[in-house]
Amino acid sequence: MPQMTPKTSEVLAQAMQLSPQERELLIDQLVESLDEGPAEAGTEEAWGDEIKRRVDEIRSGKVKLIPGEEVERRIAARMRRARG
Repeated sequence: MPQMTPKTSEVLAQAMQLSPQERELLIDQLVESLDEGPAEAGTEEAWGDEIKRRVDEIRSGKVKLIPGEEVERRIAARMRRARG
């Protein structure tokens, strides 16, 4: 992992003095700025097709949704097993 420049370290130190809510807003803006590049040709269309396919599978009954609480329970159980 690259080392932080002195300027980056200074910005981080200043950011750490912000309230949690202000840091969250700052993080959101920084992450959003990473996604501003031009999308690869066809990416948005491909995702649109994928979303439509998944919605169609749900509506037709081909796939069954799992409630979020159940997913969280399963993940927690797997993590406990992985930790030993």
